Amino acid sequence: MSRFYRYRLPPWCRYWLIVIERASLPIMVFQLIRTLIWPTTFDIFLSGLCIGLFFLFYLKWI
Repeated sequence: MSRFYRYRLPPWCRYWLIVIERASLPIMVFQLIRTLIWPTTFDIFLSGLCIGLFFLFYLKWI
């Protein structure tokens, strides 16, 4: 679905969607390392959001 949806967006929105997609993996890795070193409730919640966002991009749902 997202393959067709992305082309209907304005060019500036598509650009930022691609930037977020490319940056999600390094942010997720950093957050997972941070969670392993200093596990707090906020870090666990943020790690879950990062992993969820990464898989949404990976499965092309966004």
